[in-house]
Amino acid sequence: MEARALRHYLAQPGALVAISPRLLLVIIGIGVDVVSVPRFAESLERTPAMVERLFTAGERVTDDGRPRTPTSLAARFAAKEAVAKALGAPLGMAWHDCEVVGDSDGRPWLRMHGTVAAQALEQGVDKWHLSLTHDHDVAVAYVIAESLRGEHP
Repeated sequence: MEARALRHYLAQPGALVAISPRLLLVIIGIGVDVVSVPRFAESLERTPAMVERLFTAGERVTDDGRPRTPTSLAARFAAKEAVAKALGAPLGMAWHDCEVVGDSDGRPWLRMHGTVAAQALEQGVDKWHLSLTHDHDVAVAYVIAESLRGEHP
């Protein structure tokens, strides 16, 4: 890409994230969601089947097999909502098709399947970034959907 074309590209909506010596990384979407933990916990108590409807078997338990707390589930629910927002909230995405998993250090990341994976592929999403936090009554998730859009000359 010549310098003039690159300057024009950078001026367009679509948010260039970073330029490495050779690669352009583009933000496809950003999503954030905030969940009231007490309200979410009340919903889970009122409708116990909601846990199975919203979360995969792996999301419902910790690495050592204990059931996740309502606070932890609220953060995972916020992540699923943030993913939907990052993709522009398309209709027809299934809750189980967006899964919050952890690596060996406990860091959360996203695994997509089915309807969510198809929507991400259609929009060119190559990489996901996820941050979760919770403090007392609030759980928050922040998601960035990113795409590799070519090489820098």
